[in-house]
Amino acid sequence: MIGSVLSADVFARFLRLTENSVVFVSGSDEHGTPLEVEALKRNIPVRQLADENHARISRLFKLWNISYDNYTRTESPVHKEYVRELYSQIYSNDSYIFTRTERINYCPKDKRFLPDRFVEGTCPYCGYEHARGDQCDSCGRILDADKLVNANCVICGTRTELRDTKQWFFDLPKLSQYISDILDHAELSSNVIRFSKGWLKEGLRPRSITRDSEWGIKAPFPGAETKTIYVWMEAILGYPSATREYFERRGEPQKWAEFWLEPGSKTSFFIGKDNIPFHAIILPALLHASGKNYNEPSLISSTEFLLFEGQKFSKSRRVGIWIDEALEILPADYWRYALIALRPESGDINFGWDSLAEKINNDLNDTIGNFVNRTLVGVARFSDNSFNLTIDETTNHFSKEINDIRERHEKIKAEYLSTELQSACRSALEQVAKANAFLSATEPWKVVKSDKNKALEILYVALTTLKISCSELSPIIPGTVEKIISQSGLFKDHGGVPSWDDVSIENELPIVTKDIKPIFQKTSAKELKQKLESLRSSK
Repeated sequence: MIGSVLSADVFARFLRLTENSVVFVSGSDEHGTPLEVEALKRNIPVRQLADENHARISRLFKLWNISYDNYTRTESPVHKEYVRELYSQIYSNDSYIFTRTERINYCPKDKRFLPDRFVEGTCPYCGYEHARGDQCDSCGRILDADKLVNANCVICGTRTELRDTKQWFFDLPKLSQYISDILDHAELSSNVIRFSKGWLKEGLRPRSITRDSEWGIKAPFPGAETKTIYVWMEAILGYPSATREYFERRGEPQKWAEFWLEPGSKTSFFIGKDNIPFHAIILPALLHASGKNYNEPSLISSTEFLLFEGQKFSKSRRVGIWIDEALEILPADYWRYALIALRPESGDINFGWDSLAEKINNDLNDTIGNFVNRTLVGVARFSDNSFNLTIDETTNHFSKEINDIRERHEKIKAEYLSTELQSACRSALEQVAKANAFLSATEPWKVVKSDKNKALEILYVALTTLKISCSELSPIIPGTVEKIISQSGLFKDHGGVPSWDDVSIENELPIVTKDIKPIFQKTSAKELKQKLESLRSSK
């Protein structure tokens, strides 16, 4: 959630506020072997499990308020067609694809070749004993099947054999200079540059395109009729195919090319550091090899690891909090805020119940919630629920404060644009904290007794901050901002938060408040941990 989905959602929401034309896409990666393994355990068809999972994941993302324009799936007919089309283009372009025989793990009991996660053994690099056949969860290294030590079949536990099979390969080394050029001018997180240049220094290697499996996209190469495209080499192509599918559904089948092939368009990716090579190296290499002049990645923002009580989150080892569990413990915006505030941008960060409770109690309730309530209650009391004061700059006692608010707004914009989302979150909180301090220093509830107009001017400053803060916070806590809008009466003519640069409250007047109530509730680390334990014990 934090490495890709939520970070991308926050950035997409911000870009929409700055009036960019945005298409936000992703999808369920369904052709990996974990799905096959699980379907075998349940004794059901793989497609049935894929359908069930996709429906469930799509529903959960909506509950988390993820604003996808198209959340699709790799079983989509559009994706399958696009992948076969692109690989056909690569195949006919400059000998980027070749065949060779490789040694693959084979289960003599089940009588089948075993791709990636059907195999488990010891990592040859770090000694981790539960490494998969494609990647080690402990050290993050990509693994070749024949390098895994003491490999066993995950279906039946039988020790595997290495047997020869013919596969099709992508000649990635041919594109080393092209990838190096991208790394020199794209906007990349420091860990993306460091990791990718490390790959280049070690020397890029050909990547297997095909595998021996019936579940997946049929390979389009002559002689490869029994092969499917290796998941690591097709799921990454889901971004352009999802964009194409989105516009086909809208009846604009050619428009997808404006986002992927038209100079000037930008593509931005949000990933965890374990997915760096696929986004920074393999995807641009595949698109370039097609000969169709795809745009290069403009931005790749990669997080470090968010640890759960000192351990790396792991789906396979059941370490972490699942997003359906999370929503039974707290509302989505509490999690959205805490995850962005703790986003591991410069190093691994340990998630703990104390840090979560601190973000909820201090940041959300005591700072943001308190400011919203103080401001709106002030409007209700000092102006009978309808604020309608227009302030000329020559008579405004607080023009400096207004200018400071707008300067901080520009700083936050720069932080969003550079995908320093944790910093943008911190600065948005600072904006509200300073407004709270301003209210405490000016005490409009006292000033109103002798100078009502000045008290209203103080509220003018507070309402200006509130309006601007709605823009600053809406990418992170959109549901809460909707509540603020409803209670404050702001943006009544817009139906939502307007553009980022709309910083004056003049066109909002009169501001009519209604149904003012607290927008957050406090909690404790003990209470949160008990909720998770109770939830899991009841299953």
